[in-house]
Amino acid sequence: MADQEEPKAPARWHLLDDRLLHACRVWDLRARRYRHPELGNEGEFYYIDSRDWVVVIARTRARELIMVRQFRWGTDALSWEFPGGIIDAGEDPVTAGLRELKEETGYIAESGRLIGHCSPNPAILNNQCYIVFADNVELHADGTDWDEHEEMEIRVVPESEVFDWARDCKIGHALALTGLLYYKMLAG
Repeated sequence: MADQEEPKAPARWHLLDDRLLHACRVWDLRARRYRHPELGNEGEFYYIDSRDWVVVIARTRARELIMVRQFRWGTDALSWEFPGGIIDAGEDPVTAGLRELKEETGYIAESGRLIGHCSPNPAILNNQCYIVFADNVELHADGTDWDEHEEMEIRVVPESEVFDWARDCKIGHALALTGLLYYKMLAG
């Protein structure tokens, strides 16, 4: 086994062109033309140019996690997930996470910290999703501040039950599951 060569890494294709196909409210559909550096073959590939996102794992002093359920247009169904949303241009991911937590759930934290990040789907998306952990959160008197298309059920769920929800596929949002994985690694 020690004599085996390392497998050759795939080539990084050369970008030839990048153009806007359609601009939307929260993302743009773009096309890139690439050429393989050795084989010379070319192709046009489509991707969604999106701002970065944040997911917040918010925990109470009683080790309960704040979950939200909302309607998702892509799946045409209700979805259990963690609070989160779009990071504003120039905004720090932790600041964005704490802002989204307050807006969506009415819960606040004195501070938060970044516990991970991922590429949500590098085949078609160019953005990052940051996972923020906020501990000892408390419900604020001001309540929520939803966007015009937001409507959520907010539930405080014991940590062990959230893991049961993940095992039972009650949580199907991939970024919520990614956040739960980072949280599990944090907790050991």
